Amino acid sequence: MRFEITAKDAMGRVGKLHTPHGVVETPALMPVINPNIRFIPPADMKRYGAEILITNSYIIYRSRKLRETALEKGLHGLLGVDIPVMTDSGSFQLMVYGDVEITNSEIVQFQNEIKSDIVTPLDIPTPPDAEYSTAMSDLEETLRREREAEEIHESYGHENLLSIPVQGSTHIELRKLSAMEANGINGDVFAIGAVVPLLDSYRFADVARIVLTSKSILTPTKPVHLFGAGHPMIFALFTAMGIDLFDSAAYALFAKDDRYLTPYGTLKLEEIQYFPCSCPVCLNHTPEELRKMNKNERAYLIAEHNLYTSFEEIRRVKQAIKSNELFELVERRIRAHPYLIQAWREIRNHLELLERHDPSAKKVFFYLGRESAFRPAVKRHQERVLQVEIEKDEIVISSDTGIPADFYLRPVFGVVPAELMESYPAGHAETYDDLEDEAYIVAAEGLKKFMDANRDKKIRLVVDDKWRRYLNEIQD
Repeated sequence: MRFEITAKDAMGRVGKLHTPHGVVETPALMPVINPNIRFIPPADMKRYGAEILITNSYIIYRSRKLRETALEKGLHGLLGVDIPVMTDSGSFQLMVYGDVEITNSEIVQFQNEIKSDIVTPLDIPTPPDAEYSTAMSDLEETLRREREAEEIHESYGHENLLSIPVQGSTHIELRKLSAMEANGINGDVFAIGAVVPLLDSYRFADVARIVLTSKSILTPTKPVHLFGAGHPMIFALFTAMGIDLFDSAAYALFAKDDRYLTPYGTLKLEEIQYFPCSCPVCLNHTPEELRKMNKNERAYLIAEHNLYTSFEEIRRVKQAIKSNELFELVERRIRAHPYLIQAWREIRNHLELLERHDPSAKKVFFYLGRESAFRPAVKRHQERVLQVEIEKDEIVISSDTGIPADFYLRPVFGVVPAELMESYPAGHAETYDDLEDEAYIVAAEGLKKFMDANRDKKIRLVVDDKWRRYLNEIQD
């Protein structure tokens, strides 16, 4: 088995990805290594938290010196590392420049010969909003290349892993087709590609739509990589949507522009008076000291911070999965940007998918805003309460727990059996006063379903004024 899942929450997984150069715990962040520019040495990446790297095999192939060294010493010898390394194929250069001077078969063979841990075909990354006919044509060629890569890869013994990209531009039907075809190819990792332009323009909702659509089709037994997603503020969001692997050149690119990464967004060094971080860089330097340094030294230190904070967020996401608090982490993180909130609300269109993957047994439910009403725990509770057998002819439902009743009303959840008022999820839900309308509307919808399922009973509602206006519409 190449991928073992050890913990789950929402659609996020903590897993073990087995490669020829070791086991990688997911979700994992792969720092991008430019083989021509050794900004931060690859061998140093482990001390920031990296368990796997990603580099560009096309760049290596195009340089005679790098190519010969890689063929002689292997990819890991070239980079001077002993941890797993994934290779991209030149697809990014293909998207930027429109052409590359290599064929798919050549670059797949080369990646196998230099012993890449995860090999990637030369897929066609169709830009967002491309014409349907263009996206379809590109996808057909991508699928042909993926099947060709499968044959080449297996001829080398299949010791390393093969990545199968999912393409289709912003055309959801093409993403579905690509995902369905990917399931039929003998690969080990799925990779959702051509989303960098969307991420760069903060079109997070479009990326969420692509990710969720792809995840609804892709077999869940293999890890999924979101190409080019490397900002810590999106790790929790897309992990909760089922992404297992991220890659980041942002740590270096942003640092060279004096941009400082946080889980809440990006800060410009010129605007920072106090570092909000306790990594070694931020503890040992002030913003003013960094501003006075020469550009190269400053960029190096900011890049170190960017790596520290990125891997800290990855660990935070893993812990949230382990403690079944990924929903809570996501709902805190999306408050950093309106477009992140918009992206998370795409989950409403995929609730069955989310429910299929989310564990049903947890310890606590923290209500952090209207997005909390989308969680599977709410739907599950409302469905299960319909199965409760009631022998009495008259049922008392109260919004006041101080009044003896058969059932109680709780915001979001709706009807809760009295004997389950101390049980998960409704009994373990922590909320706040003055909740949003959605919390009561969803609860009222649950009450309506309960009343419809028990039409043969006499139901007496004992509710306060806060509840009454939400319940008027559902009473006969």
